[in-house]
Amino acid sequence: MSDAELLAIFLRTGVMGKSAVDLARDLLAHFSSLNGIFAASAQEITGVQGMGRSKFVQLQAIFEMSRRALLEQMHERDVLTSPQAVRQYLNMKIGGQPHEVFMALFLDAQHRVVAVEELFRGTLTQARVYPREVVKRALYHNAAAVIFAHNHPSGEAKPSEADKLLTEALKAGLQLVDIRVLDHFVVAGNKICSFSELGLL
Repeated sequence: MSDAELLAIFLRTGVMGKSAVDLARDLLAHFSSLNGIFAASAQEITGVQGMGRSKFVQLQAIFEMSRRALLEQMHERDVLTSPQAVRQYLNMKIGGQPHEVFMALFLDAQHRVVAVEELFRGTLTQARVYPREVVKRALYHNAAAVIFAHNHPSGEAKPSEADKLLTEALKAGLQLVDIRVLDHFVVAGNKICSFSELGLL
């Protein structure tokens, strides 16, 4: 099934002159992707003809259930054995955000997720990250390891030089308290780039 057809199942009904599939296509065209739809505000969604508050709440509930199902997987097993779940979760969490967001997945010694936090939020092009605060949060959660992620609203899933320098600073700070940095993901829409896979860690 296409994205529009799947979305139409949850929309259930269309509006006069438009089927549920037509309405789903309008949403996808307006917000560019499923992530774009789910990241949109209530005001943005209800601004589309045929989309009321109840449909917005319904879409958010679907999206939240999907995120929670992925998060459950990461709580229950070593994230290194289920990298796709991590990527899908990050994509759903920050892939469609209009501003840069920096977040961390704090892991126990078995690399299971113990907490997920959005640590910093910034402008369209950058979020100011303070390594000292990251170390404090990692210690608060008694983390043995951490995975970082941030989004590039520009759509370019490629680490910048600033991203590389920040990662090195975070890695050095966390090493002092015996916490490993397993990866740092750059998320741009549906594209995700891994520092680890690029050999940058």
